[in-house]
Amino acid sequence: MNESKIILKKSLGEWFNMMTAGGYRVVGPVGQDGQIDFEPVTSPDAVRFDHVQTNNSGKWVMFPRYEAMMRFRLSGKEVQAGEIPPQAPPTVLFGAHPCDAASLATLNAVFTWDSSDAYFEPKLANTTIIGLSCTKGDSYCFCTSVGGGPGDTRGSDVLLTPLDGEKFLAEILTEKGKSVVGLAPQLFSAADGTSKEAALAKIPARFNHRDVTAKLPSLFPKEDVWKEQSLRCLGCGACAYVCPTCSCFDIQDERDRYTGVRIRCWDSCGFGLFTLHASNHNPRHKQSERWRQRVMHKFSYQPERLNVLGCVGCGRCSRSCPVDMNLGEHVAALAEIKV
Repeated sequence: MNESKIILKKSLGEWFNMMTAGGYRVVGPVGQDGQIDFEPVTSPDAVRFDHVQTNNSGKWVMFPRYEAMMRFRLSGKEVQAGEIPPQAPPTVLFGAHPCDAASLATLNAVFTWDSSDAYFEPKLANTTIIGLSCTKGDSYCFCTSVGGGPGDTRGSDVLLTPLDGEKFLAEILTEKGKSVVGLAPQLFSAADGTSKEAALAKIPARFNHRDVTAKLPSLFPKEDVWKEQSLRCLGCGACAYVCPTCSCFDIQDERDRYTGVRIRCWDSCGFGLFTLHASNHNPRHKQSERWRQRVMHKFSYQPERLNVLGCVGCGRCSRSCPVDMNLGEHVAALAEIKV
């Protein structure tokens, strides 16, 4: 399914009202310059359309930062425990750029590769993505180097492209997209062959990701390469926490004397304790080894095992890094190494 329509910007408010009336929670990019994030919204007046990128991704809609899985209570010598069913309200993720929409394929591959994740899958099933094409980028963007683009439709159920200050081209791509458009069909008119290309940002490619994937196994033992690239890395984990595709998590119990809760929370392979064994052995005890793991995971292991890239080129990791570890530049440098 791929049908194109036109919707006027002034009609978005009525569309929002219809989605809310239809039982959807709408989440979109809101905030001021310097801090724009995905949060629940009730009106398009609060939504940002002019930003290059949000500070954090919208993956928390499907994969929350922390999520309660079980509650337990101590009663004498007995332990009473009960699972907490996943919460998956019908949600519209509005205004996700194409890189964020494309990241869902990576998350889905991770959380369904051998068995379906009981917490992730229902959230994804109940989420509709209304994407927003990019009309501008910056030096951190490298989506075109990893198979994406400013107008990429992958992962979106509807993709909106701002054509000018008054109207959007709406590409209806899936049955989910057809359903949310069907809530207010009177707001959409025929596109009559309107093209979005002239409105899209121009993001030059920096490297060929297939060449990098093919080269990385031979670069794995070259310790000097990884040491040089990782010298500035603090191991703070900021890159993982803003990344739309990072899926590492920990499971911890938090309790007081009699009650407690088991939660799943985000984690990062960049943390020094991430691979620490109970024996006190740590197979990745140097930061260079942890940086290598991050790059290999995204550009070698996941393509090999899951047939997806672990990077969508959004550039958030580089923007958020306190010491300017620029992933796009580092991977481009790896692509130039002769092996």
